[in-house]
Amino acid sequence: MTDVDICSAKGCQQPATWELLWNNPKLHTPDRRKTWLACDDHKQSLSDFLGARQFLKDVVPH
Repeated sequence: MTDVDICSAKGCQQPATWELLWNNPKLHTPDRRKTWLACDDHKQSLSDFLGARQFLKDVVPH
């Protein structure tokens, strides 16, 4: 059995194909990056959520 990384969107069980790298400047040092995983279907909505809060730093393939 192979471990597959799953999308971070609530209720989603799809394999992750993207990494959304983010940082909350009120909690984290500027160089710290936290990671949410996203499938193709949730890449935009998760990016929008983090972007609206000015947390999103980068989106890279997983």
